[in-house]
Amino acid sequence: MKRVDEIGNDEHVRGPADAALTVIEYADFQCPYSARAHVALRELDERFGGIRLVYRHLPLAHLHPLAELAAEAAEAASSQDRFWDMHDALYEQQRQVFDKQDLAVLAESLDLDIERFRTEVLERRHRARVQADAERAHHDGATGTPTLFINGVRYRGDSDRASLESALSEALGR
Repeated sequence: MKRVDEIGNDEHVRGPADAALTVIEYADFQCPYSARAHVALRELDERFGGIRLVYRHLPLAHLHPLAELAAEAAEAASSQDRFWDMHDALYEQQRQVFDKQDLAVLAESLDLDIERFRTEVLERRHRARVQADAERAHHDGATGTPTLFINGVRYRGDSDRASLESALSEALGR
């Protein structure tokens, strides 16, 4: 198994490759704490001159019944080169996403090829990818969401903006 900070070519990465801060996030699109981390990291991105974010799936289906399907929907969007658009929409619309139909509405709002999207989600074509991320999460010691690693070091604080800002500053030695 790879080290937690080993980033593969097929991973979802946003931000500059040479960023001073790399955050690896194991998260669940239905988790309110993951949504809070999403907002905080987006707000802090500019303040820190660009954060390299690596997103890995850790759907907590025992807590969030739509978590696995939402992760698979993000992968279906990824197959159309729109992972980050779906990622953002799933977090920003989290309180309005309750079933498969809501996922399809999000896909339509992103102008995805909706028939392709529906087929991939219904056939669960991306299930193996999501499961592989979850297996890697468990290998890396992530059992809850969000689990963050900042420059390769496990972060154990809260997912709110102030806590993350402090941790990111500390990682930069500020």
